[in-house]
Amino acid sequence: MHLYPTRTSSHVAVAGSVVLGVGLAAQEPAIVGWGGALLVAVALARTVTLLSVARIRAAGFEMLWSGSRRVTRTARGNTIELAAEVRNRDTLAARYVKLRAVASTQLDVRIEPSAGEVAASGRLKVRVLVTAPRVGLHGLHGLALEVRGASGMFEVPLTFANPYGVEVLPRSLATYLLEPRGGRSRLAATAGRAGRVRGEGSDLRELREHQPGDPFRRIAWKASARRGVLLVREFEREERDVVWIVLDASVELWAGPLGRAPLDLAIDEAASVATRHLARGDRVGLTVVATGNRATVPPGLGPSQGHRIVQALLAATACHDADRSDLDELDVAVRVLEHLRPLDPRGLPDVRRGDLDKLAVRAEAMRMRAPFPVPSPGGRSMRERVLRRYLAAYGIDSPPRTEPDRAATSDAIADALIQIARTKPHASRVHVIGVPPEPRKIDALREGVRRLARAGVAVTWSTPPFEPGLTPPWDVVAVPPADPSDDPPVAPPPALGDAAEAAGRALSVRARVAHARGEAELRRIGVKILRPRPRQHHVDPGEGGDAVAPGPA
Repeated sequence: MHLYPTRTSSHVAVAGSVVLGVGLAAQEPAIVGWGGALLVAVALARTVTLLSVARIRAAGFEMLWSGSRRVTRTARGNTIELAAEVRNRDTLAARYVKLRAVASTQLDVRIEPSAGEVAASGRLKVRVLVTAPRVGLHGLHGLALEVRGASGMFEVPLTFANPYGVEVLPRSLATYLLEPRGGRSRLAATAGRAGRVRGEGSDLRELREHQPGDPFRRIAWKASARRGVLLVREFEREERDVVWIVLDASVELWAGPLGRAPLDLAIDEAASVATRHLARGDRVGLTVVATGNRATVPPGLGPSQGHRIVQALLAATACHDADRSDLDELDVAVRVLEHLRPLDPRGLPDVRRGDLDKLAVRAEAMRMRAPFPVPSPGGRSMRERVLRRYLAAYGIDSPPRTEPDRAATSDAIADALIQIARTKPHASRVHVIGVPPEPRKIDALREGVRRLARAGVAVTWSTPPFEPGLTPPWDVVAVPPADPSDDPPVAPPPALGDAAEAAGRALSVRARVAHARGEAELRRIGVKILRPRPRQHHVDPGEGGDAVAPGPA
């Protein structure tokens, strides 16, 4: 248990030391006694605070989430409200000066009320408002309460470890998956080639003789009267498309403000394309690539396919794998240890610092309490994979690697196009969402595009925009104003000057030039370029744009 002095206790201690020094210098016993009494009072206040907080903890001071659910789904950019309560089983009231959330940095969390008092043998209900600007599996690990002793001269932080999961989906797919459904299901084609087949359409295919089971509403009465044979109308319908979406999830695309990075917008675009085709009844498949093929979802229909696509987008774009994370095994172990210690009833007294094997065993045993059942990320050893899986299961941040994937990603996209050309059911549309390749990598794509074009498959390419991440406002998540009651006061974040805006404009120009050259090379090999419709991402960071053909320059 750690005690932290407040500003009042610091002032009293400084005043007592000064008075004591003055008394010793002046050789005045009264002044020395006065200064010593101030210092003794500070020591007594520390002892009283330590005993009172220890009593509260021993009596039972806990935090619980309301309801039985431990995972909440929401759309990117939305704000959800969670209910929690703090229970005090002691016979004395506990006054706290600050209540904050211990959560992923990918979430913006506010708590109401942030200060107050928990009555003796009572409970305090709090509202936890969570805003999710980025797609992914994020953890709300618990609450931290700063309790102030009766004297008001010392504060003790108490952490309640109670994990809660927030699953953030792309806005378009979240709307599609959560809307009510019912009624007669629509038929869908097993192949994606354009054609006309019998079915519930509006175009007349032929007149044929009536057969048992034909509905009476299809009988052609006039034609039947002329020929003397009962005839029925046979209609035709168009076959559904088989659409493949190829998403470029290079790790460098995470660079940028939270919610406005290029990969944030690319995921929105992929979700928008998938939602549009699933709503039409098309079969939709997904391939996520980076240094290699990270995830593949075969073409499918309906909401169940939408769920599979969402899970692939969340898992394949994360940065918990060793080849995508900026954390080495020791850094991962430190984060696991810090998160696991409050969860363990004994506080991990038997796990020595540096004993990663024993830490991995305890982490795997405690993973059963995690909110997310995730597959094991990549690692250099089984122990490292266990530790990285612990981070992913609890929604703990793992920063992206700083080295780019650009060259390897272009080769992975080329391999994905060749594989799609071989896959059955045959595709009718392929939509690539990613950065245009470098000119020296265009030959690797040419073979895949040629095979698809030979089969009559339309290949389109959308580029995630860089401008939203390079222009003000630089921060998507609002920073709350400084609280005058903070002790010590929290300084506001430094303002970005003209140099940052100039750098952003220069990077934007470079990105546009590079994209223009890459798009020209793609057009030369027969790829159609689409661009997301412009959106005000700083107003609503969760909104994704539909792909539209570019207008005149």
